[in-house]
Amino acid sequence: MDFLHEEGSKKGRFHSEDNRAEIVYNWFRDDAVIIEHTEVDESLAGQGIGKQLVNAVVAWAREKGIRLLPLCVFAKGLMEKDETYQDVLYKG
Repeated sequence: MDFLHEEGSKKGRFHSEDNRAEIVYNWFRDDAVIIEHTEVDESLAGQGIGKQLVNAVVAWAREKGIRLLPLCVFAKGLMEKDETYQDVLYKG
């Protein structure tokens, strides 16, 4: 699934075209964002959409050279357990 990216001066989100899936972030430093929320509509459950959203944010973070601090329970659980995300995790 492809995602759209909307970014404001302090907040941003990646979302599906139909808005049934999204991940929301907030800037808290010039080089780091907090992943606040991931939501996937029940009609998309079990399709790996949440992980795809996290992967979209991670790809963007790598491209921009920024770090991610996942406060969202879903994103945090996924990113802290998987070694492939360690390069973008904010370590404070």
